[in-house]
Amino acid sequence: MPGEHLLHVTGKGHHKSALQKAIELVNGWLERWKKYTQDLHICGDRNSYCKTDHDATFMHMKEDHMRNGQLKPGYNVNVATSEEFIIGNYISADRNDVHTLVPFMEYLKQYPIKRVCVDAGYESEENYCYFEGNKSTKLYVKPSNHEQKKTKKYRTDISRRENMSYDAEKDAYTCAKGKLITYDFTKKSKSQSGFETETAVYSCKDCAGCPLKEKCIRACGSKKPLEERNKVIYVSKRFVRQREEMEQRINTDEGKLIRVNRSIQAEGVFAMTKEDMHFRRFMLRSAVKVEVEWTLLSLAYNVLKLHHKIQTGRLGTGLVVPKSFPAGL
Repeated sequence: MPGEHLLHVTGKGHHKSALQKAIELVNGWLERWKKYTQDLHICGDRNSYCKTDHDATFMHMKEDHMRNGQLKPGYNVNVATSEEFIIGNYISADRNDVHTLVPFMEYLKQYPIKRVCVDAGYESEENYCYFEGNKSTKLYVKPSNHEQKKTKKYRTDISRRENMSYDAEKDAYTCAKGKLITYDFTKKSKSQSGFETETAVYSCKDCAGCPLKEKCIRACGSKKPLEERNKVIYVSKRFVRQREEMEQRINTDEGKLIRVNRSIQAEGVFAMTKEDMHFRRFMLRSAVKVEVEWTLLSLAYNVLKLHHKIQTGRLGTGLVVPKSFPAGL
């Protein structure tokens, strides 16, 4: 019968034609393509989202009762404090603190902020450059390798650039075996936010037969055998300069005092809200509602903090100065 092969059949006792099977297969591909496109649109710059709250991102939480690294939907809460009061909030779906500092500072432009102190999780070349362009605000951040540099393992690691001598005239490093690691080229790259970085690439041309090769060259997932590889160093000179300047800044008496107070004030906010106010999870969904919920909690926190400072006679006090610090700070 003409056109019989175009008949759409379903149910038991019916056999689908080859054309119907092909049409259903293509329709299935189209449905999946639409779903994948929608998922990518919801994710944006993220790599995950929660089906019940599209603004939330799956993250590793500090409270892991199952102890299996379970991922849970959540938000990255950033707070700005001054004299122990919350003066600003920034709710983000980004799991990394590095990308939240610049937009948070743009929001806080309404306040005359002279000094900003953040923890090591905010350190990046982009954030350093942002504060270099903002002369009115001074940044205090502990470099991510600050504590590692104090260990013997770090100081005796011959593979690290920091433990090699550098000749500025030749623009070359000297390894533990006395061989030169010379400049090759500069690699340019862009971050997700569009920030451009320049990385100088140095390499050694004479690593063959070196007895220290196993300690000097790391694996780093390379498929080449160790015998065929040479030492390569990637250096962002601007970032190296910024990190050295920051090390000097945070080790001054003022820098130490600022960092001590950051631990007291910023970490104290989360300690008080979690332990004293028993706020450990958001009750609402979507970024707008979560921001409103945290803002109301911040108002309650400031009222409690004001009452406590009045009762203890500390109203009007700013930084907490430990007894071990010099007078006048």
